[in-house]
Amino acid sequence: MSSRERSTAVDMVRLMALLGICVVNMPFIALPVEAVLSLPPDLADRLALMLVELLFQAKFFLLFSFIFGWGMEVQSQSALRAGASFNRRFARRLAMLALLGVLHVTLVFVGDILLLYAILGLIAWPLRHVSPRRLLCLSAVLVLLGIPVLLGFLVLVGAEMGAMASPDLGGSYIDTVKARLQEWPQAFLFLVLFQGPLALAAFLAGIAGARSGFFEPDNTLRNRLVRLLPGLWLGGLALNITYVIGSTVSNQLESELWVLVGICTVVVGAPLLATAYLVTITLLAERWRLPDLLLLAGRNSLSCYVLQGIIAGALFGGYGLGWYNSVGLAALLPLSLLVATVSILIVGVYARRYGMGPLEALLRRVTYG
Repeated sequence: MSSRERSTAVDMVRLMALLGICVVNMPFIALPVEAVLSLPPDLADRLALMLVELLFQAKFFLLFSFIFGWGMEVQSQSALRAGASFNRRFARRLAMLALLGVLHVTLVFVGDILLLYAILGLIAWPLRHVSPRRLLCLSAVLVLLGIPVLLGFLVLVGAEMGAMASPDLGGSYIDTVKARLQEWPQAFLFLVLFQGPLALAAFLAGIAGARSGFFEPDNTLRNRLVRLLPGLWLGGLALNITYVIGSTVSNQLESELWVLVGICTVVVGAPLLATAYLVTITLLAERWRLPDLLLLAGRNSLSCYVLQGIIAGALFGGYGLGWYNSVGLAALLPLSLLVATVSILIVGVYARRYGMGPLEALLRRVTYG
């Protein structure tokens, strides 16, 4: 596989991640938290919620995380070839990513993951010299660690989380900023404890993938996963179906047992299904090349990610169209895919005109000094 084809596979993974992340994030922008966390009475909305839990929730941010780790190792190799200091470059990159995360939370979306990525990047940084085999073992341990970590979180603050008020997007823009800042500490704690272990596991898997040449032809690791692909799909779907059932039952009966079942199955099932997605996308990339405009957007996924929230705010905020809490989950599913597609096309056109997305240009300038 040529370098051009390798970048095609990576960009396809990023594009699919952008679509999935928008589907998961949109309800938290369009609806109060209690409406997202509870079982809706309308059948269409209930089916939409179950579909998102089955195929999207906790899966697509793992694809982003894998590519983040992969990119970390690629940047390290690039610095080595250039005779530059990777440590200085990466320190500047993480600092800028953290700043963008704080701005993103304040101005756009309280569920930002950029700051968390910057923090996890600091943890993954010294581990990048570990052998790929050990990195994958550490990744598996972190996935299992996610179960007691999330259980502990629910025991400590679960009730408060369920009663948490979401940012009121029905008012002015200043009102939404104040509401986001008020909610951020609790929302960030949830991200750290739920997504933190899984994202770090995907970081380490991405580093191992880059060091072993995952996107190269006839790669041993990828070929092994290709052979395991039917099992990954069946196991991932079975565990996530169990998660959906557990989530539905616990919502209806307030059953602590089913909450436990749901946590155990999603923490393990999400990485399995995300791995199936990753392998399937790489196989598709070998047979089907996306238009250059979409590939450009994939290379500029940071700008696409932030633009999704900006567009959603314009749709649901009181400072925009004011659709907040007026669109059900069934309608949000296709709408979120539309928002993701529009953001991808806008960034693709911008990158074709100016070479890269605006946030990528800023991050590159800071990284390389």
